[in-house]
Amino acid sequence: MTQASTPPSRRDQILQALALMLEEDSGKRITIAALARQVGVSEAALYRHFPSKARMYEGLISFIEETLFERINRILDDHQEALTRCQCIMTLVLAFAEKNPGLSRLLGGDVLTGETARLRQRIHQLFERLETQFKQILREAELREGRRPAIPASAGANLLTVQVEGRIAQYVRSDYRHRPTEHWEDQWAALSSQLLRDAPVTA
Repeated sequence: MTQASTPPSRRDQILQALALMLEEDSGKRITIAALARQVGVSEAALYRHFPSKARMYEGLISFIEETLFERINRILDDHQEALTRCQCIMTLVLAFAEKNPGLSRLLGGDVLTGETARLRQRIHQLFERLETQFKQILREAELREGRRPAIPASAGANLLTVQVEGRIAQYVRSDYRHRPTEHWEDQWAALSSQLLRDAPVTA
């Protein structure tokens, strides 16, 4: 998870171990005892860094949020065309989930069943934030490019978000056999062709 050249801190080691267990133990409930064995420390040592398993999950969710939205901001800086922006953002999220199978289980929400509602709300808010970004891009298309959403911007943004969520859910459900980026280029071509239309010219 960490991209720095320096060795990861104990806190990061714990989060990396949790992400690996989520990937390898698909469908199994993660226990503190098992996580401590994975890291090679005592349970007490884990609790010195995280007071609960929920806080560990929150640490992973924060990593997902920071990574994705930092890169989304770069996409918005680098690209001005609405369809290109949407495509790059969707490809980013799908490729991130594909590269991090354990984290895709968090994004899919299945691993949070039985956990505190606060964690599920964090994931819900992440996708709401993504949908809001799509909505803003589609609404700005007319001002920037003279193109209007073929359906209301809110409906179009929801359609794009559901595409992302559905692909991640399929990835998790298939035990990582159906990659989120599989067939994506062809399907994006079909989807994007119906997303915007030229605004009518007024006299």
